[in-house]
Amino acid sequence: MKKEPSKEQYSQMVEEMTPKHNSLKNCLKAFLVGGLFCILGEWIKQMLMNQWNMEKKDALLYVTIGLVLLSVILTGWNLYGKITKFGGAGGLVPITGFANSVASPAIEYQKEGQVFGIGVKIFTIAGPVILYGIFSSFAAGVIYLAAKQWGWIG
Repeated sequence: MKKEPSKEQYSQMVEEMTPKHNSLKNCLKAFLVGGLFCILGEWIKQMLMNQWNMEKKDALLYVTIGLVLLSVILTGWNLYGKITKFGGAGGLVPITGFANSVASPAIEYQKEGQVFGIGVKIFTIAGPVILYGIFSSFAAGVIYLAAKQWGWIG
């Protein structure tokens, strides 16, 4: 019969097995990856405005579409996961991370079919973000409307 470890032994085992993280290093990597996405987006915007004479609002629309498309392509090629493994939140937080969270389950579950694979699983990661985003914007709208009606804001 196997004896359970004491609290001290267990604490030591946990300490040994817990991965060590360097917060400064992780922040710098996230800043680098997120910054590269921003630089790419700004470069595309400037190119569209200067080379193709687009207005700023139209160029920004195409930047958003382009970054989402790039994210989906990198997800399909199994590269986006490597980017986020290196850059952490720098790859997960921007719109590219959201596109990845929708594309990943679609790619992973396509073998199960259009309905029960892709249709059921596509929003497993992004669904809660969409749900609570819509709910919180609705709640903020109701609060704003009430504050405006009661004269708290002009």
